[in-house]
Amino acid sequence: MDRSSLYHQARYALRHPDRIFPHLRRLSRDTWLRLRTDDHVAYYRAVMRSDTARSAEAAVGSKSHERWMRLGQMQFDYLVRHGLSPEHRMLEIGCGNLRAGRLFIDYLDPGNYYGLDISPDILVAAQETLVTHGLQARLPHLTPVRDLRLGFLPDAHFDVVHAHSVFSHSPLEVIDECFRHVGRVMKPEGWFDFTFDRTEGKEHQVLREDFYYRTETLVALADRHDLDAVFMADWENLRHKQSKIRVTRRA
Repeated sequence: MDRSSLYHQARYALRHPDRIFPHLRRLSRDTWLRLRTDDHVAYYRAVMRSDTARSAEAAVGSKSHERWMRLGQMQFDYLVRHGLSPEHRMLEIGCGNLRAGRLFIDYLDPGNYYGLDISPDILVAAQETLVTHGLQARLPHLTPVRDLRLGFLPDAHFDVVHAHSVFSHSPLEVIDECFRHVGRVMKPEGWFDFTFDRTEGKEHQVLREDFYYRTETLVALADRHDLDAVFMADWENLRHKQSKIRVTRRA
């Protein structure tokens, strides 16, 4: 379905009248931030500042602490089942307030977790998560970034790169920028797992916050940067709203 169409929005409003006011508030914020920001990263950094001020857990898409814990565990369990080991060096793009990161940090050897985010506000919340869960001695690296060029990171450094619910909020040029640079920081045998909002119809966006892509669009984009992309069908069994793709460097 095209969630940006007036037809869909009208039907949704009739079925969920309690969500009309939150959507109007979101629309008003979107209009205001469009006028005050020059690019998508600046826009979404402002969105995260607004959301984090209300609730850091809600800012990363968790309406309750129980859901925050459950979604983090889901991400962790999936990666462990699909090859993550304690000795691996991991880069998490869009680490947020460490919903899954707290589990990766505890599991990986000390110093092997690197978390990036465009939002300084959510990284302050991530530091609080470290303290709450007693993870300071695991020596995680938490870094704010302006873009996804990854220029400050060394070549062939990471076994695993992970981005959950990042590309679902990214226009295609941001994803392209990530694909253009992520292969450089991955080890030859490494992999990059990311989720995205999948549509089988027309690609579209809702405001500037939610983007819906066809699988073949992202697979083709990865191919342009000498990356092989595979749709992770078993992730669908977890009934998460987003889909998952794994990218590897082409031999």
